[in-house]
Amino acid sequence: MDFSSNYDITQTANFIHTGNFTRVALQFPDDLLKDSIRVVSELRKELNLLTTKEIGLYVLADTTYGSCCVDEVGASHVDADCVVHYGHTCLSPTTTLPALCVFGKANIDVSGCAKCLSDCLLTSDKPVLVLYGLEYAHALESLRTESSSLCGTEGSSRLHFADVSSSVINPLESKETPSVKLESSNSCTANGSHDGSKQTEDKIDGFKHSIGGLTWKLPQGHKMEDYMLFWIGLENPAFSNLVLTYNSSDIVRYDPVENCIMKDVSQTKKILQRRYFIVEKAKDANIVGILVGTLGVAGYLNMINQMKALIARAGKKAYTLLMGKPNPAKLANFPECDVFIYVSCAQTALLDSKEFLSPVITPYEAVLAFNRGSQWTGEYVIGFQDLMTSAQFNVDGGPEEARFSFMKGCYVEDFNQQESINGDEDKERATTDLAEATHKALQLHDKYPKSIIKGAAKSGAEFFSSRSYHGLEMQTDDSVPRTFVTGRTGRAAGYTGEPKKEGNS
Repeated sequence: MDFSSNYDITQTANFIHTGNFTRVALQFPDDLLKDSIRVVSELRKELNLLTTKEIGLYVLADTTYGSCCVDEVGASHVDADCVVHYGHTCLSPTTTLPALCVFGKANIDVSGCAKCLSDCLLTSDKPVLVLYGLEYAHALESLRTESSSLCGTEGSSRLHFADVSSSVINPLESKETPSVKLESSNSCTANGSHDGSKQTEDKIDGFKHSIGGLTWKLPQGHKMEDYMLFWIGLENPAFSNLVLTYNSSDIVRYDPVENCIMKDVSQTKKILQRRYFIVEKAKDANIVGILVGTLGVAGYLNMINQMKALIARAGKKAYTLLMGKPNPAKLANFPECDVFIYVSCAQTALLDSKEFLSPVITPYEAVLAFNRGSQWTGEYVIGFQDLMTSAQFNVDGGPEEARFSFMKGCYVEDFNQQESINGDEDKERATTDLAEATHKALQLHDKYPKSIIKGAAKSGAEFFSSRSYHGLEMQTDDSVPRTFVTGRTGRAAGYTGEPKKEGNS
C-alpha cells in the first residue's frame, strides 16, 4: 500500500486548506508514531502546493485517555484549530474541535473474504449483514462487486453492508448533546443505537442502527436477531462491543490475517456472564467512585451528573475521580470505594477488573445496579450516549423495602443519604462530620496492623476513621517546635558511621 494513500495525505491537506486551519494537531497511536515524521513531511509538501500560508503541524502522542478518542486535551496545549486522528478510532463525537479521522488501509484478501462470505450465505437461512473494522472500509466497494459476482442476483438480495457514518467529526453537530433524564420503564432494553427520530417499528424506514462508526437501516418489521452478522476484522474492543450489544444474534468473524472464518465467539460472550456478576456485586456498594474516562467525548458531563443523581437517589455516596487511564495501582489509592463507574467512550468502557481491588462498571450497569426494580433482559448498552438517547430508565426511586443480596445471601437495606436542600447547611454538616471523624481517627489504636479491612462505611470520612493507618504520627501532647535532626548519609547498603559486616568489601 502506497504511503501517501495509506495516510490519506491529499485528503488531509484538502481538509486543512478548506477549513482554513492554521494550527493542526496530528494524533498518532503508539504503533504508528514511527511514521509521524514522514507524515508531517509529506503533508507539508502537499500543503505548500495549496497555500502559501504558514500552517503549524504538531504531533500528539501518549494520549491522556484511550487512543481511539480524539485527544482534545492534548490539542488544547498547542492551541490547535483541529485534530487529525490516525489509526483505530471509535468516532466518538467531540466537544469543541473538528477532527478528521484517517482510518488507514489494512491489507485484506478481497477474493478470499468474498469466498468466505458466499459460503456463509449459502449455509445460513438468514440474510447476512456485513460489518467491519474501519481500517477495512477502503475495500468495501471491491468486496461488494466480488460478492455480487459469486452470490448471484438472488444471493445478493440477502446480502447487506453497513456504511461508515463519516470520517469528519464536527463539534457543531455533536456538542449539543441532549440531557435526557433517565426515566420511565423498570425493564432495561436496548438494541444498539437508534436514531431518535426513528425509534418505533411503525415508521416506514424502520430502525437506524449504529455501532463503532458504522450505520445501517433495517426494513420495517425486521430485527437484528433475523440477521447473521459477518464481522471483518480482528478480535478487538470493537468486535467485543458488537458481540455484547447483539448477543442474541448469530455472529461469525472473518480474520483478514489468517484469511479464514472464526465461528466460535463463546469466549467473548462469556464476558456478558461476568458483567452480570459485577452488577449484582455493585448493588451492595455503599461508596461509589465515578471515574472520568474522557474530557472530549460530547455529553460526558451530562452523564456524570446523571450518575450522581442516580447514586444519590439510591442512598449511596458518590466521589468523582479524574486520573487519566485507570489501573489497579491508581484505584487502590481509594479503598473506600466499593465500586467504580467508568464514564468513557464505548470501546474503552469495558475494563477487566479482575486485578482491581473494587469492580469497575459501565453507566448502563450502574443503572441496572442502583435503579430499584430494573431487570436485565440480556440486552446490553455500552456507550453512554446510547444510554442517554435510546434507553429509558426511572431514577425517581423504586420501592424502599429491603432487597435480596445474592452476594450476602440475605435481605439488606441501603443507607439513606438524602442531602440537605440548603447548600450552607450541607457544607457545614460535611465540615463537622469530617472534623469529628478526623478527631476520632487520631484517638484510634492500631487494631489490625497487618491488614486492610473494608467495612460498611457510608462516606470517605467514616472509612478514614476506621482505618488502622492514618498517615504520619502527630505529637498532639507537645506543641513546642522541635529542632532539626540530621539524618543518615551514604548508601542503603552501608550508611556512613554504620559498622561494616565481615565479608563486605
